[in-house]
Amino acid sequence: MTPILQASLPFAPWMDPRTWRLPGILPVEGEDWLRIDDAYAAQMAERDRLIAETPGLVEGMLESARPAAEELYDLVLDWLAGTPGFTVAAGQVTRPDGVAVPLDRGRPLLTLGRLVQEDLCLLQAEGGESLLTGAVLCFPASWTLAEKLGRPMIRIHVPVESYTEEVARRVQRLFDAIRPEQMLWRANALVYDDPALHQPRPEGVHRPAPRDGRYLRSERQVLRRLPETRAVVFSIHTYLVRIGDLAPEARAGMSGAGLWGGEEGAQ
Repeated sequence: MTPILQASLPFAPWMDPRTWRLPGILPVEGEDWLRIDDAYAAQMAERDRLIAETPGLVEGMLESARPAAEELYDLVLDWLAGTPGFTVAAGQVTRPDGVAVPLDRGRPLLTLGRLVQEDLCLLQAEGGESLLTGAVLCFPASWTLAEKLGRPMIRIHVPVESYTEEVARRVQRLFDAIRPEQMLWRANALVYDDPALHQPRPEGVHRPAPRDGRYLRSERQVLRRLPETRAVVFSIHTYLVRIGDLAPEARAGMSGAGLWGGEEGAQ
């Protein structure tokens, strides 16, 4: 299978201490939330395939999350209506790659999964914690949605050793403080031998240690508070590039950042 790659990585998080130390959160500038890049057509074709063939694997939602999912659906459609390359009409959206996607508000997350490159997760407060209540997750990086649905943040990150209880408390305080008018973002990075975008793994099964280290996988993760339901959207834009295509200074900085075998700051 031909790897689905971007030509370049827009930001190397290991090169900036603000983004490489957990949780590495920065404010989003303006409305830079969802992105369209040079891998859009190929990534969307893969998302279409996964949603058609394995919808129960890549989407899950508690019924309690339906109002938040519908609010997110309306928000994304508003964004698409103002974004060049998309045509939003009654009953369908035509994407920049020419594919017409039927609109189905009864299946909000699966529909959005066919429109934007980002995986979209919904987190909602319950008992002082943020629980994962719904997601469309086509490009998991070594986790499985079914194991995490309905679980709190600290449980979602099992078995990530760097995600300690102290980090979990800091992240929960951050989640509690998110305002609808100020989105936040962070980025991670991991080295992979396998360029597949869809890499689900159950808890207890670790990602194979890279041997050749040909690919760099980085997720741009944005946190956004929905104004009506107050749910937090956790969006994940996946970049996959050949390490040889990285800027020379970024390649040179990988070893010191622990990207050749370490996990620090990378989740």
